[in-house]
Amino acid sequence: MKIDGTHYRSVWVDAADGWSVHIIDQTRLPWQVEILRLAEEAQAAHAIRSMQTRGAPLIGAVAAYGLALALRVDPSDAALAGAVARLSATRPTAINLRWALERMQAALAPLPPTDRAAAAYAEAAAIADDDVETCRRIGQNGLPLIAEIAARKPGRPVNILTHCNAGWLATVDYGTALSPIYQAHDAGIAVHVWVDETRPRNQGAALTAFELGSHGVPHTVIADNAGGHLMQHGEVDLCIVGTDRVTRTGDVANKIGTYLKALAARDNGVPFWVALPHSTIDWRIADGVTEIPIEERAAAEVTDLTGLTAAGTLATIRVVAAGSPAANPAFDVTPARLVTGLITERGRCPASEAGLRGLYGG
Repeated sequence: MKIDGTHYRSVWVDAADGWSVHIIDQTRLPWQVEILRLAEEAQAAHAIRSMQTRGAPLIGAVAAYGLALALRVDPSDAALAGAVARLSATRPTAINLRWALERMQAALAPLPPTDRAAAAYAEAAAIADDDVETCRRIGQNGLPLIAEIAARKPGRPVNILTHCNAGWLATVDYGTALSPIYQAHDAGIAVHVWVDETRPRNQGAALTAFELGSHGVPHTVIADNAGGHLMQHGEVDLCIVGTDRVTRTGDVANKIGTYLKALAARDNGVPFWVALPHSTIDWRIADGVTEIPIEERAAAEVTDLTGLTAAGTLATIRVVAAGSPAANPAFDVTPARLVTGLITERGRCPASEAGLRGLYGG
């Protein structure tokens, strides 16, 4: 996708030195586009943990490059195992992180240490390229859902509600939930996106709105609690969200607040679709509510807000009464029964074990 007319991926290897890794610092968006250079594993781990880079598919790709950076310094068995363990511990909920590191370890462990660094960069690049193509195909498979609604309301835009950020900033390119929206817009279908602000980190207001605006997609930012009201008044035709982990039975973990949107959608007869790549499916677990680990992040994300002042400077302010504690679960789980269906790179399916295995076998 593009920023100011220039195409970017969300992670790439430096063209000059051939080994350092670049990411966009998402904590600085939408106020400034700052490119970070990662030169060691610890910097990659910090970027993931601090959410300078975020989004389930993207942190898997960045972790893969972080492992390559580690093996460039020390390609031994101990270094490989240590780096995998450290990078795996950076974020607990998104399964793509574990998936990418397990794929890297399986490819690299059988090799002699002298061959591991080069192979690690090649495998990380393959993971990144796979994510781009996967997300493009997710968009193709989700596009008919939007086109069908557009055909039923000629001359009026399709109103789509999304939660958090599941666009190209959360992947290597295209995005998951936003990929069908971008492809519909590019195909000339009139779309309008209701963008949940997505407290407490405001990934919708800061990142999704930034992406959609940069691509020219009409959108409106709304308070998180406004979605149900809009659905009651017929202002939402379709919900599409991303996910950080899907159980084999179709339960969906996504940014906190997704469950409430799914409940509102069910009550108002609004289709609620979840877009995901193969790397987000956790075949090892069945019950999302009890088995998916939910990350608890710092209370300051709830008590404080950072934004642009009228003077044009960034400032952080406290919005919670002094002395009041805050809890900050970063994700919730939407049971499969509330999900209309899943949009994957292999097609669409019911949110069920039978549906997933129908696409992926087993």
